[in-house]
Amino acid sequence: MLSDNQTTIEEQYAQLLQDLQADHLNEFRELFFDLHIYEQGQFYLSLSEGERQRLYTYLSPKEMADMFDVIEEDEEDVEEYLTEMKPSYVADMLAEMYTDNAVDTLNQLDKTSKAKYLSLMNPESAREIKELLHYEDETAGSIMTTEYVSIVANQTVRSAMYLLKNEAKAAETIYYVFVVDQENVLVGVISLRDLIINDDDVMIADLMSERVISVKVGDDQEDVARTIRDYDFLAVPVTDYEDHLLGIVTVDDIIDVIDDEAASDYSGLAGVDVEESSENPFKAASKRLPWLITLLFLGMSTATLIGRYEEMVSEASILAVFISLITGTAGNAGTQSLAVAVRRLAVKDDKDSGFFSLILSEVLTGLITGLVTGVTIFIVVGIWQRNFPLGFVIGMAMICAITVANLAGSLIPMLMDKLGFDPAVASGPFITTLSDLTSVLIYFNIASLFMQYFI
Repeated sequence: MLSDNQTTIEEQYAQLLQDLQADHLNEFRELFFDLHIYEQGQFYLSLSEGERQRLYTYLSPKEMADMFDVIEEDEEDVEEYLTEMKPSYVADMLAEMYTDNAVDTLNQLDKTSKAKYLSLMNPESAREIKELLHYEDETAGSIMTTEYVSIVANQTVRSAMYLLKNEAKAAETIYYVFVVDQENVLVGVISLRDLIINDDDVMIADLMSERVISVKVGDDQEDVARTIRDYDFLAVPVTDYEDHLLGIVTVDDIIDVIDDEAASDYSGLAGVDVEESSENPFKAASKRLPWLITLLFLGMSTATLIGRYEEMVSEASILAVFISLITGTAGNAGTQSLAVAVRRLAVKDDKDSGFFSLILSEVLTGLITGLVTGVTIFIVVGIWQRNFPLGFVIGMAMICAITVANLAGSLIPMLMDKLGFDPAVASGPFITTLSDLTSVLIYFNIASLFMQYFI
């Protein structure tokens, strides 16, 4: 059931669409700008191409830029939207957007389109955007904005407030004001609150905090996100390696980073792009098939291994009943260990121990969970089949398989991280299939040692 607020918004969208189609310009603009900027963006995304074409004549590039600053869309969609607009309109819109958002938008286009729009912009906006375009993806430089306010230490609160009032409109945030020296080296930070409550003639140098937490322009965006999370910042300054202030990263950009990193990690764990939006089954299948084919061949090795023990299974057919039980439980344990390891590597908590301590911890965890699970299945199988030697074999296989799966689930992503690869690539399906292989090997080897006792 829809809330009153949702119903009202839907009614407003319907009225807006009616005004748009009826060419009621004034009525449309009045109702449109009564909406929150996010709701404006959602209305835009709901329109057909023809309706969007009419909307472009209703809104100025600046008004469109405000909306595009909050729109989160896939690469294909952004390119489609920009292609619908006149090139000069796009250039003006990008110039009015926050620089970091304009850079994100341009990075979704090919080089020819980038060059075209940059050539149509005013030189100042084009220069600012080009400065950010050359930074590597997923670094502090690629997500920072250059729209911030900085002041110098040897000025008064009065002059700082005058500067702040003049530049606040173009700045992405003014809650923190960063202090630089004559060489633009970051030397301090002062809050808007401190500027407001202190006398006009007080010097900034006497108020500012010299203990500034900053990030380097080449730092990974995950590290930047961790800094903002740990210190509860709304923004963090970005400097070069000589501490010159280059820009700031704001918390709204970090929320996007966290969302992207979470989606990337989950895609790795699932072995598929969880954000794929294509409705074309062939395109979706082409993205999923490489992993599935790889896992198919790995799974065939498991089937081949089982085939090697065909004679043993024919002698004790009861063994076949528990194959899926052991492999499934070990696979689940391995996936749990993988998820914990990937999360630990993503967080990189300072309290974490060294590599070997973490591996030892996972081995002990595997032994404990394996022991409890093994003893449980030993009792269940012993009573169910009235064959405690068989229960002992299943229990021992379960203990060993879970321990090995736990070790693999933690060791593989950690080794990948040490080698410089994304640990999330060690996906859940891969670990599960690998666990199947090792579990079968462990199961039948233990069974072969104790066959004479349970047949």
